[in-house]
Amino acid sequence: MRIGWAFTGAGHLLEESVEAMEKVAEDNDITVFLSHAGEEVLKMYGLFERVKAVTGGRYRELAKDSEQKFSFPITGRLSLGKYDLLVVSPATANTVAKIVYGISDTLVTNAVAQAGKGRVKTYIVPVDIEEGDIETILPSKLELENCKDCDVCEAAEICPNDAIVPKEEIDLLKCIGCGVCKDSCPNNAVSAGKVITMHMRPIDIENTRKLAEMEGIDIFSTPQELLDSI
Repeated sequence: MRIGWAFTGAGHLLEESVEAMEKVAEDNDITVFLSHAGEEVLKMYGLFERVKAVTGGRYRELAKDSEQKFSFPITGRLSLGKYDLLVVSPATANTVAKIVYGISDTLVTNAVAQAGKGRVKTYIVPVDIEEGDIETILPSKLELENCKDCDVCEAAEICPNDAIVPKEEIDLLKCIGCGVCKDSCPNNAVSAGKVITMHMRPIDIENTRKLAEMEGIDIFSTPQELLDSI
């Protein structure tokens, strides 16, 4: 099958989504659609190269918001029905809200809109799906309580992208999630994969409910559930 797989800026369920996409790519042609935020977050979590690795040929392409400009010409394939399925996993609350209210001003939301016009089935894994709290994983983080303010910050010195501001923060827009900073800091002042709890807003849960009622769209709780359906 020809499948479009879109990533948005959610960190929650991100690695699970990449793993599911890799499995689907073993037997199908995958075109990857990246929003600006999706590209940034994949790099923060060190997953961008894994996503890029499934592309490299006709209908195995990497389409980025930054390269498609404002007319998103590649999404025209969806309106022409040239794909068998469009997947958005994971989908942020922002993406879900835009889809629900018919706003298509990013590569991903435009892809969903064009899929609807071309009668291409769309599977979506929203990150805000149930009321209450969820646990999610953060990208690399500077733990200031462990930082000893060394004369020479070894983590900053070894970082290939100059993403570490010693004694202050990690610039996540520069971070590529390689993990060398964590391994090099003698004081364990850099964490990766830290689990935090986030509260789901009622408005986002309501938008997910509306999304589930839209024609041509099926929603799933996890990437594995989506994978089982494919």
